[in-house]
Amino acid sequence: MTTDTRRALVVRGGWDGHHPVTISDSFVPYLEDHGFTVETSEDLAVYDDAERLATTDLIVQCWTMGTITREQSANLAAAVRAGTGLAGWHGGIVDCFHDHGYHLLTGGKFVMHPPGYLDHGYEIVPERAGHPVVAGLDDFTLHSEQYWVLTDPHIDVLATTTFPPDELHDRPAVMPAVWTRTWGRGRVFVSTIGHKPDDFDVPEVRTLTERGLLWASR
Repeated sequence: MTTDTRRALVVRGGWDGHHPVTISDSFVPYLEDHGFTVETSEDLAVYDDAERLATTDLIVQCWTMGTITREQSANLAAAVRAGTGLAGWHGGIVDCFHDHGYHLLTGGKFVMHPPGYLDHGYEIVPERAGHPVVAGLDDFTLHSEQYWVLTDPHIDVLATTTFPPDELHDRPAVMPAVWTRTWGRGRVFVSTIGHKPDDFDVPEVRTLTERGLLWASR
């Protein structure tokens, strides 16, 4: 169900270290400029309202280290399966709930990151360089956290990051960093980038995140 004005719901909270309000607020004007009415919720109880989720065109999730109930997870997955978009970045979408159904929906789960911030690169996958989320973008570097994740083989990886060999790993590890997937009639966009607000000052990070929100929306 859609109207001439699309509806976006920003669900934010959990651990304050990921700046859920500051960073999600920075994307609200962009969504409004692209025809969305934007509502925010700082309570996961919004996922209890299956009807509200079903009539929302885009859910932007920005919630780290929370607890979702089985019913809430099922409602979210059902809404996406019916056409609601789901999008998010960093821990707000991959380091949030210990729920298998939720991780099947998003296609990935945070495992670890090296201590502190480090300089590291992100590479656009050549075969996906024409995808609307990353079209025209070059590889880029960032000084921030670098996420090691476990992912579903059915995701469409748009960009990767490489971990060098270390005392535990005898060869480099190429890790999915930005991906999309479909779930029934819905679309999901995930970026592992975005630990701190100034990560989004990097033009490529801002651009691919904005595009990912639009791509995921119904």
